[in-house]
Amino acid sequence: MMAPHHREDRKEDRQAMDQDRVPPELARMWRIPLDSKLGRPAKLDVGTVVDAAVALADREGLAAATLPRVAESLGVTKMSLYRHVGSKDELLDLMRDSATGPVPDALAGTGPWRERMRMWATAHLDVLAAHPWLAHVQPSGPPNGPNGIDWFDAGLRALRLTGLDWGAKVGALMIVGGYVSSAAQLAQALAAGREGTGLDQAAAEREYGRAMARLVDPERYPDAAALFSGGLLEDTGDETGENDFRFGLELLLDGIAVAVGNAAAEAEER
Repeated sequence: MMAPHHREDRKEDRQAMDQDRVPPELARMWRIPLDSKLGRPAKLDVGTVVDAAVALADREGLAAATLPRVAESLGVTKMSLYRHVGSKDELLDLMRDSATGPVPDALAGTGPWRERMRMWATAHLDVLAAHPWLAHVQPSGPPNGPNGIDWFDAGLRALRLTGLDWGAKVGALMIVGGYVSSAAQLAQALAAGREGTGLDQAAAEREYGRAMARLVDPERYPDAAALFSGGLLEDTGDETGENDFRFGLELLLDGIAVAVGNAAAEAEER
């Protein structure tokens, strides 16, 4: 009969192994094999399934990236996908991390925080422009994949020299990242509204401004009427909405600058 203390040792060993074991969904996200059985290489793997789903979303939109459509595109059954993807929600998480990709080389290193955050936000916007559906995938939690962590790390590195504490840095990244996603969604909505008109963003704004100048009564809407009659929308020169994006981003960076200044003042007091 096994001695009691030996049973306790085995129990502790099993607990330690359980703590070290990576959850299956994270193992798939990080492409860690869940088993090491030898044999013929499988026709499918996580990367193949995710690549097929991303390709469908890029071509036809997020709604097209269903498990049945992914299976059809790969010539397999839907049930065969579940060995590699646990659910539709997990597939979306995998797609988001894969399509986001690693950060560009320009974001390596450190430097003036404002410049680095501006680069981080602009690079993020470029990714959302390349994969428009990404802006509509709601996060299920904090970043947990290799590419998501890569962007998270780059954002933290951009703020390294600010003197902000970890909580403030994470909060700043959440606010800027949320702004970038909202800006991408707005740009897509405006582009969809212009579809078939032949107008770019600047031309659409001119048409809007002229129509409102004719319709808005200055006695009832004095400030709005002053805006539309002032010619602001006549020649913005902003065919893509880039100026609006930069204006909003600079406002956010101004807010972060205040927090950075407060952190510096508190450090001096200490």
